[in-house]
Amino acid sequence: MSLSLAAALPRTTSRWVCSLTATRQRLFHSSAIARAAQNDYSQYGKTFDKILIANRGEIACRVIRTAKKMGIKTVAIHSDADVNSLHVQLADEAVNVGPAPTSQSYLNVPNIIKAIKDTGAQAVHPGYGFLSENATFVKALDEIGVTFIGPSEDAMAAMGDKIQSKIIAKESKVNIIPGFNGVVRDVDHALEISKEIGYPVMLKASAGGGGKGMRIAWNDEEVREGYKIAKTESMASFGDDRLLIEKFIDNPRHIEIQIISDKHGNTLYLPERECSIQRRNQKVIEEAPSTHIDEKTRKAMGEQAVMLAKHVKYSSAGTVEFLVDSARNFYFLEMNTRLQVEHPITEYITGMDLVEQMIRVAANQKLIPKQEDIKINGWAIESRVYAEDPEKYLPSIGRLSKYIEPTSTKGQNEVRCDSGIVEGSEISIYYDPMICKLCTHGATREEAIENMKRALDSYVIKGVTHNIPLLREVVSHQRFASGKYSTKFLAEEYPTGFKGHSPNPTSLAQLASLAGLIHAKRELRNWAWGRGREALLKEDLQGKAPHSWELFIGVQGVDEKVPVKVNKLGKGANGEDEFEIHTPGLAPFKTAARWPLESPLITNTFDNNEEITLQYLDTLPLGFRLQHLGTKFDITVQTPAQHALAKFMPIKEKASTTNMILSPMPGSVVSVDVKVGDVVAEGTAVATIEAMKMANVLRSVRAGVVKSVMVKPGDSVAGDELLIEFEDEAKGAGKGDKK
Repeated sequence: MSLSLAAALPRTTSRWVCSLTATRQRLFHSSAIARAAQNDYSQYGKTFDKILIANRGEIACRVIRTAKKMGIKTVAIHSDADVNSLHVQLADEAVNVGPAPTSQSYLNVPNIIKAIKDTGAQAVHPGYGFLSENATFVKALDEIGVTFIGPSEDAMAAMGDKIQSKIIAKESKVNIIPGFNGVVRDVDHALEISKEIGYPVMLKASAGGGGKGMRIAWNDEEVREGYKIAKTESMASFGDDRLLIEKFIDNPRHIEIQIISDKHGNTLYLPERECSIQRRNQKVIEEAPSTHIDEKTRKAMGEQAVMLAKHVKYSSAGTVEFLVDSARNFYFLEMNTRLQVEHPITEYITGMDLVEQMIRVAANQKLIPKQEDIKINGWAIESRVYAEDPEKYLPSIGRLSKYIEPTSTKGQNEVRCDSGIVEGSEISIYYDPMICKLCTHGATREEAIENMKRALDSYVIKGVTHNIPLLREVVSHQRFASGKYSTKFLAEEYPTGFKGHSPNPTSLAQLASLAGLIHAKRELRNWAWGRGREALLKEDLQGKAPHSWELFIGVQGVDEKVPVKVNKLGKGANGEDEFEIHTPGLAPFKTAARWPLESPLITNTFDNNEEITLQYLDTLPLGFRLQHLGTKFDITVQTPAQHALAKFMPIKEKASTTNMILSPMPGSVVSVDVKVGDVVAEGTAVATIEAMKMANVLRSVRAGVVKSVMVKPGDSVAGDELLIEFEDEAKGAGKGDKK
C-alpha cells in the first residue's frame, strides 16, 4: 500500500497499515537479504514457478514464507471479510473467491478453480482444514493438470474417511480401537451401535478433524444429543455429515506420529507429538517429544505409521494419530492427510521444514533424509492462542486494538509465533478463533516450559477475550511439569471451568509490590507534568517531589488489602529511578525496574533471581488493570485515609439474569428446542448457537416456564442478545403445578 493511500485513510486504519507493513518487513526481511545476496534456489531443485494457497490466516502465511524462501511466487485467495488480511498482503497476487461464509468462499471449488486458471498457478497448497482433505477437490485439480501439494486422490479418499481408514488400518496390521466400521444411518442406529459396543462411546465426523463434529456419550440421552450436534458441526466444517462410532478409551493420551512420503516408495516417520491437553476434543497445548513414550514404543508406533502409509501409496506429509494407555498400548485413531496444525514443534526438534518437503515431494523429488538421519534435538511446546473465554470456551470476536507478539530474548530462536494477524486485525464470527500458534524450544523440557512462561507473560492482546490465562496456568501446573497427564487434564483440574489464576501468598505479594511500584512511578510522572524534567530534578533534590508512599493495594478476587510501602532511593545502575519496597510475605527489596510509562510491559527481577513480567493494560478510576501470570486483575490503590473510609462505601448488587437465556457470543441460531408455555427442568437444552464452526448448546440455568421465545432457527444474534425468557419463579412454580 502506498504512503499516499495510507495517509488518506482514517487514523485507526492508517495505524493498521503501518503495523501491517512493519510485520511484513519483519517476516521476510531475512529471506530478502538472502535472495539479494545470492538469488540461487538450485538447492531446492526444480519445483514450481507459482503456487496458490487455498486457505487463509496463519497457515497461508506459513506456506507463503517457505515458498518465498524457495523462490516460488504465491497466490492468496480470500473472502470479502478477509480482503485486508495479512496473508493477502504477503502474497504476490490475491483473488477474491466469494462472500464471508466458508461455503461461499474457502469451500467454493468452482471459484477457486477459476482463480487457479486466471493466475496460472501450477500447484495448490491446501494448508489444513477447508479443502485440505477433500478428494473431490484433488480430482478437480487433476482434471485441469494442476498439482495438489498433498496426497493423491485415492490415498486421501482412503485415509481421509475415518470409516474406511479403520478398515485399511486393520488390513495393514495396525492396532485399532473397537468400533463400528460403517456409516451411522440415524439416531436409532447410533443408539443400537452404542449399546452393542458398550458405553462410553465417541461419535465423530467421518470427514475432517480438528475436534469438529466429535462428542463423547456415556448413555442413551447423550447419544441422542451428541448425534444431532456432531452432524451439525460436521456439515458446517466439512460439508459432510456422516458419522462413525467407536469405543471411547478412558484416561488416554493423544500421541501422533508425523510421516513424510515421496512418490518413489520412501517414507520417514518423525518423533512423536503429545496432544493430550485438549478441550472439546480440540488441542490446546502440544509438545514434542512425549514424556510418556520410550524409544521402543516410538519405534513401534513409527513403523506402524509407515506400514499404513505404504499400504495406500501415500505421498506428502501426513499424521497418524494414536490413543495410548498408561501401559503404552497404542491404538490407531485416525490419519490426517494434510499438514497438521502443530507441525512447528516437529520442525523445531528435527530442523526439517515440512512445507518445503511437501513442495519437493509434489514436484516428484525423492526424499533426501534417511530414517537414521532423524534425531531429536531438544524439546518444543506449542500453545494455541485463541480468541475465546477460557472459562466457558466460548469464542470472542472483535478488533485487536493492541497486539504485540513475544520475541526471542536469548538470541537462540527459542520463540516462534505462527500467526496471520497484526494490530488492527479483526477476529471474525465466520472463521476459527485461533490468533496464533506460540511455540518455544529448549535444550530440555524444563527450559522449553520456562521459555513458554516468559513468552506468554509478554504476549500483549487487547480487543478480544483470549485464553492466555489458561495456557499460562497449565504450563505452570505441577501435574503438567511432571509429564503425568491425559486428555482428561482440563476436565479433572478445572471441573467447574477455569476461573483464572488464584494468587498464592507469594504471587499476591509480588503483584502487590509491583502495583505499588507502578503507582509510585505514575505519581512521579503526574507530579512532573507541566513542570518539565529539569523542574522535577530540582524539586527532587530539595525534597519536594514525592519520595515515599504508604499504600493499601486491593487485588480483584482477594478480600484483604495488601499494605505496601514504597521509598524512592535515587538512581539505579541502569539510570532508572531506584525504589525500595516493603510488602508482607516478601523480604524488602530494591528495584530499578524499567517501565516506560503507560507501556504494556514491566519486568522485575526479585532478590531470589525470579523474574516477573506484568502487563499494564488499562487505567481505572481508582487504580489500573494488570495481567499477572496470564490472568487480568483490577487493582485498587488506596492511601491509609481512603482505606479507613472504604468500608463505609455501599456495594452495588448485580442485576439478576436467571429469567433469561442470553446468547453467549455472536452467531447464528441452529435450533430452538422449546416453545412458549413449556415447563423445563434445570439443565434442559433450550437452543443451539453456531459460531466459528462450533455448535454451542444453551441450557436452562433453572427450572421454569417459558414466557417468550425471541428467535427462530437461522437468525443471526449478537453477544448477550436475549433469546428466551422465563416466567418469574413464583408464576412459573404455579403454572408448573397446574401441568
